[in-house]
Amino acid sequence: MHPAKPRSDASGLPWAAATLFGAAVGGAAWALTVWARAYCDAGYDAGGRLTLNLLLPLAVGVGALAGPAALAIGRRLARPAPPALRRALPALLVLAVTFGLAWWFFATQGTLAGYPGDSGRCPASNVPPAWPGWLPA
Repeated sequence: MHPAKPRSDASGLPWAAATLFGAAVGGAAWALTVWARAYCDAGYDAGGRLTLNLLLPLAVGVGALAGPAALAIGRRLARPAPPALRRALPALLVLAVTFGLAWWFFATQGTLAGYPGDSGRCPASNVPPAWPGWLPA
């Protein structure tokens, strides 16, 4: 009997990179959310900070799971594609999914529309002025 020949794409590096990238984007989204709430002083009281602290492991965990899931889906979709697309599609899908989830997290948790902010530095939508206008929140 001959031992099974290892596949050339069996490296765990893309999976580890997608996991770490997703976790990092989740952590960055959480940090951006904390900054926005603190800057606008909306939902940054004791209860709001507790909620944010409980959301940290959730944001990082979802990001860490979304990265490899997007990589797996991208690899499955790219199988019949030409070699260049076979390499690019999974990476682009990881970027799109993780940044999309981060944007959604910030839009739903970081900008509490209608929440009375005390700082006076933000409009009623509680979107910080430093947020780019071309990116909806």
